[in-house]
Amino acid sequence: MEKTLLEMKDIEKQFPGVHALKKCFFSLREGEIHALVGENGAGKSTLMNILTGCIPYDSGDIFLDGEKKSFSAPRQAQDAGISMVHQELNLMENLTVAQNIFIGRESKGLLLNEDSINKRAMELFKRLNFHIDPKEKVGNLSVSLQQIVEIAKAISYNAKIIVFDEPSATLTDTEINQLFKIMKELRETGVSMIYISHRMDEIKRISDRVTVMRDGEYIGTRDSASVEIDEVIQMMVGRVIYEEHKKISIIGKDTPVVMKAEHFSSRDVKDVSFELFQGEILGFAGLIGAGRTELARLIFGADPKDTGDLYLKGEKLDITSPFKAVEKGIGYLSEDRKRYGVVLGMSIANNIVLTKLKDFVTRFFIRDKDINKTAEEYVKKIDIRTPGTRQLVRSLSGGNQQKVIIAKWLLNNSDVLIFDEPTRGIDVGAKSEIYKIMNDLAEQGKSIIMISSELPELIRMSDRVLVMCEGRHTATLAGDDITQNTIMKYATKQ
Repeated sequence: MEKTLLEMKDIEKQFPGVHALKKCFFSLREGEIHALVGENGAGKSTLMNILTGCIPYDSGDIFLDGEKKSFSAPRQAQDAGISMVHQELNLMENLTVAQNIFIGRESKGLLLNEDSINKRAMELFKRLNFHIDPKEKVGNLSVSLQQIVEIAKAISYNAKIIVFDEPSATLTDTEINQLFKIMKELRETGVSMIYISHRMDEIKRISDRVTVMRDGEYIGTRDSASVEIDEVIQMMVGRVIYEEHKKISIIGKDTPVVMKAEHFSSRDVKDVSFELFQGEILGFAGLIGAGRTELARLIFGADPKDTGDLYLKGEKLDITSPFKAVEKGIGYLSEDRKRYGVVLGMSIANNIVLTKLKDFVTRFFIRDKDINKTAEEYVKKIDIRTPGTRQLVRSLSGGNQQKVIIAKWLLNNSDVLIFDEPTRGIDVGAKSEIYKIMNDLAEQGKSIIMISSELPELIRMSDRVLVMCEGRHTATLAGDDITQNTIMKYATKQ
């Protein structure tokens, strides 16, 4: 029988107003990849942050190699051989890739000079089979490449336990395959890994066992090879979730065109044109670097364009800034919601009214009661789960933060909504709720552009799919042509 490397028993943690962990249990065997799953807010990240010394816990015991441990800082956990790749990137954008990987280890003599750390970083990336310039500033990298830097940093500690918190959320299928190859190679060397993911297909593919948490409690552990995904989902959510597939498209020859983009070009977008119909969900597909987000940002006025004309309901618009886009009824939900979507240090209520704040100001006074009343309406309308509207947004799960952003644009009465990776880092239950909200909006006549790297999501949600490759529009698919094979054919077209 495999040796038990780690045990966490009866772990308790309470935050103000929230009982985050209730006598939680978790075990990890030597050389095992153990999946940890549950809805956002189930307590997975809290449990792992306790293991890695990021936050204190109230009671319980942690045993590592049979010896009782308690880490009060991440450095203590790292010294004991435990590293974590966090879901939220913890990199310093103004430092280079190599500096980010090795920062904080000066006292151990690792940072001799720039040449030394650059060489060490190159060795790490060679091991990971990724080419990233160690001298490049992290702020210049895409989100997916920043994620690879985080993984390289964790591996650099020569850890015997590595916690991966949603590492595949920003990666392409090719990058995920490479990540799994790396994980399997690490397992062969005796490294144990804890893998947190919301992608159910990954659980069977990469893990040996799966542990399910719900509402801060341990629900059970199953062997990944024999467990059915339906059972795992039922354990996770404890309820029936929204699972309807996309209905037959109602887009017809008489359906009005709400938006038309003609010949949009920039450094990353090459002469792209398309139409968006009323009540349509138009999917944007393509590999990372295809130009999907860049095109959306041009439409929203977030980036300058070289060429391009935009028409909204037949009117030619000159959108030179996001403010003008908002005024014309265009909303944008960024893939990086914590950076561009919400203000983490503000309340739910204040975030919801951001786009219409001037409507709640009388001369020199802000009408807080009206703000709270409006926010409460939207909290109820789209089921934002929170003790109250004055709760800080940073305390919410990823799915509920996304709902706050949706509420903000609904209050603005936006006719066109751009959803960029709307379910990234969100659990299966919250995903279904976001899907239902999007479908309801489309039925109400709102027009939606949905950028997603998850092909099943695009196929399930889209009336049509616009495919891009290397900045160019390579196909627009509809009906039975919307398949994974066809999308990938045009997404890799040279």
